[in-house]
Amino acid sequence: MYVIHENPEWFPPLAAAFEAEGVPVEEILLTEGQIDLAADPEPGVYWSRMSASSHTRGHEHSKEYTRAVLGWLERAGRQVVGGSHVLELEVSKVAQHGLLKNAGFDVPRTTAVFGTTTLKQAARTFTDGQDVPFITKHNQGGKGLGVRRFDSLAEFDAYVDSPEFEEPVDGITLLQEYLTAREPFITRVEFVGGEFVYAVRVDTSAGSFELCPADACEVPQVIAGAVCDVPGAGQPNAFEVRTEVTAEHPLVQQLRTFLADQRIQIAGVEFMETTDGRTVVYDINTNTNYNPAVEETAPASGPRSIARYLGGLLETQYAAQLTA
Repeated sequence: MYVIHENPEWFPPLAAAFEAEGVPVEEILLTEGQIDLAADPEPGVYWSRMSASSHTRGHEHSKEYTRAVLGWLERAGRQVVGGSHVLELEVSKVAQHGLLKNAGFDVPRTTAVFGTTTLKQAARTFTDGQDVPFITKHNQGGKGLGVRRFDSLAEFDAYVDSPEFEEPVDGITLLQEYLTAREPFITRVEFVGGEFVYAVRVDTSAGSFELCPADACEVPQVIAGAVCDVPGAGQPNAFEVRTEVTAEHPLVQQLRTFLADQRIQIAGVEFMETTDGRTVVYDINTNTNYNPAVEETAPASGPRSIARYLGGLLETQYAAQLTA
């Protein structure tokens, strides 16, 4: 079993799960290296968990490295979980939005702005010139990159013109409607092998959008040009199992079908239930991580589910080779 990634800090829980399940594993760390294009890849199962936030850790080129490696593996006929098509979804919220909308999910109203020259005008078009709340996001996100709330166009203008402005790594900024949750939480549904594992309730009462269970991501608000971060220190754990969301939940079943259609085997999908009765799906995390506190109380373990699923693929592959 080969795991393709660029962040060793996220790997220990997965390494422990592979060991517990008796699955032999090697890491392929795509921060630098080489491919012998004349050689065939080693036999085995390859799992890509490339992260959209890799550039925040100084790994600006890991996305391109991963594209090259996945292409090499796929051309050689190796079994890849989270292949090239999944990578392109991981690094583009525009792509996620389009696929979710086409599949019939309620998604947030969104405008993608390319570059910065037209950002302020785009915001005026998006809000019909009104001072109404809206948020920004980076198209290639992860860890809440570029997610900020604005309550007026003047606040947004001041931010765009300020040194605090965060330039998206791919140059694409999303303007998105601000959704008000019916209760102060969002829900993240975890799938492994296309099957439901559990749902996580993520508390947002402190004003934050914690998009990744392993890396809490605060959503700062810009007020009169100043960035005000919501403090997270000393707060109780924001993550807990949402027991009433089960495999039989209609949205879970719809998501399961969607992931199967898109050939996405491992993912965490986030949605929000709003004050006006909507259930809005807004993010697909194909590089999913798991919260330790949730793992202690969950009916199943995310990392162990992954290890069992991938180990099963490896066993099937090995059995096929023996009978060939």
